[in-house]
Amino acid sequence: MIDRATVDKIMDAARIVDVVGEFVTLKKSGVNYKGLCPFHDDRNPSFMVSPSKNICHCFVCGKGGTPASFLMEHEQITYPEALRWLARKYNIEIVEKEMTDEEREAQSERESMFIVNEWAKDWFHKILLEDPDGIAIGKQYFRSRGIRDDIIEKFQLGYAPQRRDALSSAALAKGYKAEFLVKTGLCFSRNEEGGLVDRYSGRAIFPWFNVSGKVVAFGGRVLDSRTKGVAQKYVNSPDSDIYHKERELYGIFQAKKAIVKEDRVFMVEGYTDVIAMHQAGIENVVANSGTALSIYQIRMLHRFTSNITLLYDGDEAGIHAAMRGTDMLLEEGMNIKVLLLPDGDDPDSFARKHSTEELKRYIEDHQTDFITFKSRLTVENVTDPVKRSEAIGGIVKSISVIPDQILRSTYLSDFAHRVNMKEQTLIAEMNKYIRQSIEDKEKDREREQRSQQAPPQQTLPKKTLPQQTLPQPLPEGRGVDSTVATEGNYSPPSQGGAGGESFSVELLLIREIIRNGEKIIFDNVETDDGQMVSLTVAEYITFDLSQDGLLFANPLSNQILNEAVTHVHEPDFKAETYFCSHPDLQVSQLATSLAIDRHQLGGRFVVEDTESTLRQRVLHLVMDYRLDIVEARLKEIQRELQQVGSDQERMMKLLKEHKETKELRDALAKRLGSDLLV
Repeated sequence: MIDRATVDKIMDAARIVDVVGEFVTLKKSGVNYKGLCPFHDDRNPSFMVSPSKNICHCFVCGKGGTPASFLMEHEQITYPEALRWLARKYNIEIVEKEMTDEEREAQSERESMFIVNEWAKDWFHKILLEDPDGIAIGKQYFRSRGIRDDIIEKFQLGYAPQRRDALSSAALAKGYKAEFLVKTGLCFSRNEEGGLVDRYSGRAIFPWFNVSGKVVAFGGRVLDSRTKGVAQKYVNSPDSDIYHKERELYGIFQAKKAIVKEDRVFMVEGYTDVIAMHQAGIENVVANSGTALSIYQIRMLHRFTSNITLLYDGDEAGIHAAMRGTDMLLEEGMNIKVLLLPDGDDPDSFARKHSTEELKRYIEDHQTDFITFKSRLTVENVTDPVKRSEAIGGIVKSISVIPDQILRSTYLSDFAHRVNMKEQTLIAEMNKYIRQSIEDKEKDREREQRSQQAPPQQTLPKKTLPQQTLPQPLPEGRGVDSTVATEGNYSPPSQGGAGGESFSVELLLIREIIRNGEKIIFDNVETDDGQMVSLTVAEYITFDLSQDGLLFANPLSNQILNEAVTHVHEPDFKAETYFCSHPDLQVSQLATSLAIDRHQLGGRFVVEDTESTLRQRVLHLVMDYRLDIVEARLKEIQRELQQVGSDQERMMKLLKEHKETKELRDALAKRLGSDLLV
């Protein structure tokens, strides 16, 4: 583990122009630099580099960040790996943090397991290329599948001899410990005396590389001559300290650069499907090896692209595979397309039958978006009213989890036309699912809060400042969940930088936290118990929202606010530097996009805030945010009134709440200087 002092030394030494300049041709533009963005197909230079802020940002795709986060995105490496890259560039010695005995032992075990796996991968590969049985049996198998030598090298394919102790004997002779041969799953114990049996004997070997290129596991396939009557053709490594199947994808290491370049990933089922696609010239492909996609795998892929095509056999098993995990993909903001190959073909066989151009053209012509695919499969040509209703409900539920409001609305409108139903009927059904999801998430959040220590904002005193300086808390019983205020799912703004009109109020508040979070806007104010306190921007926003138990709609916003409050009184803490250099790529990219302005990159004169102007802006934004929440609740009440039907008691309650909420809306608007008409 790299100690904090070394991290600081690396950050101080790293210069954004030096680092980006290794990958992008930069030209001087005023006090800054610009070049073609390396993260998308850029024809006009949109990638700006600011030496003064030591950050970069693309005003088209939104990617960029500090030297470390740029490397993480461009090279698809982890934060520690980016730090080591920078340390090598600037000749900084890495000083590892002193670890506890338990930490040291755990790290040592993990490193030992990686070393053993790396050795085993080389050993299997060498057997395939040099051993007589490896050449005659293993290599002949790969030849029969049409796999070329360059692809064998690319994926480091191998062969395990049929002798049941061949690998274990070779490993022990090299000095590798039996415990790590067992922990990695390469062998298992035969008896209490410690005899070892090779797990993969007589099988073709497919090494699993993680996203950083380390060997974490193996898959072994019984060869064709032995598959008849064998229930389990493949044997895979068991879960271990370095391998969890739900967190890994086969082929991700070989595919990651192509995924970024093509801005799409193809998902297939098996090892040979991945290999055949690579051999056909399509490299942006991974396999989940027959299991449903997990949230970890989806988020790993989302680091590289938002677009995924599920490419499966056209039989019943392929259809079932295409349906698994799709709601999770949609909920994580992935754009899904589905392509089922002609019956009798899988990606492996289909790729071997066609040229690269034919394969690409077939994919382009036949892939369809997931909602259309699911509609054709489950709704169209179904005449039974009950089954049809259930199928329509299932598709509406899938649409409801899509975070992008415009895309969600587009899908719903298209689906309503497809099934010949009124769009309003489907919208009402979708809103039920959305409300239920919000309620479920709120319950989960409350349970999590109860199980954890109170967050920083709950430790601040209630109503400690003179009330005339503060926006008033929402009246008793009128607090509303902030999740109704916005869609709650935003990406770093791609245009404008400083253009507040294109930002949600929540995002504008987060921008203030990132740019000015540590700055004091209330100094030496007396609390109710006689103490003198000062509040920074971050603390004031937390204080105000905590009056009514409000949170931001986006979890990333809450993370940024809580971390700012936690660190704000640390010596030399500067929110902009902290968040732009954050190890979480999502945080650092958002911070960078909010910290950088087009006019600042152009070198124009920028007027510094005074404490008074900063305070007034933050107070105004907080009231704006409260007004947004109240207006959103008003709209929700109006929608509920339209659907209440003949329930008079419910209608009277809603009318009363509408009147009270409208009064609150008007009071907030008056304080903001607005004249609102009904």
